[in-house]
Amino acid sequence: MASYQDLGYDKILVTLDGTEQQGEVLRRAIIVAANNNAELYIGHVIDATALEAAGSFPTGLVATLEEDFRASIADQVAEAEAEGQIKRVKVIVRAGRIRETLKEEMIDVIHPDLIICGARGLSSIKYALLGSISTFLTRSASCDTLVIK
Repeated sequence: MASYQDLGYDKILVTLDGTEQQGEVLRRAIIVAANNNAELYIGHVIDATALEAAGSFPTGLVATLEEDFRASIADQVAEAEAEGQIKRVKVIVRAGRIRETLKEEMIDVIHPDLIICGARGLSSIKYALLGSISTFLTRSASCDTLVIK
């Protein structure tokens, strides 16, 4: 019979989208990771769809966007790293198409047993055209998915 410790999570991937809500999503992920004595992976995909449509990436743009993202979460990452109950904290930033990059370069590499994401992020126009990333994650991930509202 499984004990309650066996029912926890060992690897948690939190996907952040750069919106104002990401701070709350990351705060909740840090709490869940600490409560489970888990590894915490913080993933962010720089949406390269618009850059691909332009035909080329302006020199240094992706690096600047990555730097800005890392700066936006630096305090919370430091908090997570200082939390003794979290085994490991790793920030992963990639550029690409969001769904494919999340799946191929994060989920398929990390093999999390829990994914945490925000409920909002895309504008209503993008949502109508592309659908929701949180919906994609809940439907396609083979692990539990927690959507923060």
